[in-house]
Amino acid sequence: MTGFKDNNAPRRYFVDAVGKRVLIGLTPEETFEFERLDSEPEGARTRAMRGEHDGRPAPGEERWLELYAKHEGAWKVWMTQSRGARPDFASTAEA
Repeated sequence: MTGFKDNNAPRRYFVDAVGKRVLIGLTPEETFEFERLDSEPEGARTRAMRGEHDGRPAPGEERWLELYAKHEGAWKVWMTQSRGARPDFASTAEA
């Protein structure tokens, strides 16, 4: 098992101008709300992520999905832009 320090996965948070940790694409308030909803018991979130619904959404499930979709969309844009900003060493080595 690799340690946390060896994890090269990109971070999904940034630190805003006042030093708060914020999820990419969300406001500080939305990040707080998302984390609160995300810490609720597993059932509703897991069903929402799998697209499994038993008729009505669980309390907070619809809002969690809205915030998750907003963050995920911004995250994908950020990743695409980040990849574009990095030099492509393979193509420069061939030149």
